[in-house]
Amino acid sequence: MDRTAVARMGAVASASVCALVGGVVLAQYIFTMKKKTACMQALRLWTLLATYAVAVGQNQGQKNQECPKLNAQMPEFQKKTVHIKDPGRVEEIICGLIKGGAAKLQIITDFDMTLSRFSYNGKRCPTCHNIIDNSKLITEECRKKLLQLKETYYAIEIDPALTIEEKYPYMVEWYNKSHALLIEQGLQKDKFAEIVRESDVMLKEGYENFFDKLSEHNIPVFIFSAGIGDILEEVIHQAGVYHSNVKVVSNFMDFDENGILKGFKGELIHVYNKHDGALKNTEYFKQLKDNSNIILLGDSQGDLSMADGVANVEHILKIGYLNDKVDELLEKYMDSYDIVLVKDESLEVANSILQKIL
Repeated sequence: MDRTAVARMGAVASASVCALVGGVVLAQYIFTMKKKTACMQALRLWTLLATYAVAVGQNQGQKNQECPKLNAQMPEFQKKTVHIKDPGRVEEIICGLIKGGAAKLQIITDFDMTLSRFSYNGKRCPTCHNIIDNSKLITEECRKKLLQLKETYYAIEIDPALTIEEKYPYMVEWYNKSHALLIEQGLQKDKFAEIVRESDVMLKEGYENFFDKLSEHNIPVFIFSAGIGDILEEVIHQAGVYHSNVKVVSNFMDFDENGILKGFKGELIHVYNKHDGALKNTEYFKQLKDNSNIILLGDSQGDLSMADGVANVEHILKIGYLNDKVDELLEKYMDSYDIVLVKDESLEVANSILQKIL
């Protein structure tokens, strides 16, 4: 007998037992009642209880059956952009997430090139840092210096021949030099809304459904970004998706009393030190101790450690966006992420999973 048949039988049995118990209790109630009216009311109540019990049983049976086959029941997984090394394992994880439901779920996600687009119509979209780099708030001389830094260090960031440990000091160097240049420019906080509006930043297709559904079910969303937090928050605010269930951890700017940038708050977050940042946010994760099921979304090897601060992981599904150097990095990504989305500018796969869970 297959799992579906077993699930149906279990559901029907549960419904029958529930109806029987309800019937016995109400029969005793009827027996003790003297008046015909009370008897009829009790009978109606028994009918309602029996109907409810059957409905509960059917619903439970449906839940037990909702451990989907990726190809047969989730067409989003048939896209050419979707790469999965072990489909059976992914099905098992998704099944665990479905059974846990909304009560156990939390989202941990990167932002740049994960929730935001890598490109649109063949043109690169900006990161949070790039929004400032490309804006009118900085001089041409500063812009050239920032571009030179990007050309030097981005190649190191995505170099498949280097380990994370080898890349680490270069990322620190890059971020510190870039941030120092921004501080020299005396950026004004009240100009950020304008430069975000004027930028080419775009969130991935399906972002409204993603954020709104998570908000509707009050699912915690932890955005862990090596970008600039002030810009990130402005982007999702303008997109209308900065809901109360969203927490942002990023590099936030420090302004003087006149709203002029004077430095950055806290310790630097870069692409490859998110493990340290995750551990520093253990208090946040402790508050979510019952949210033991995680969907993690990222676009780099460094993002894989974003959930390291979660102590009680039951099921975790790691979805990775591979945007660049696909031929060189695909195998490595498939070894570390459960689902790899190659040059995919949508949240379709994540939304299809959430549709099954919520």
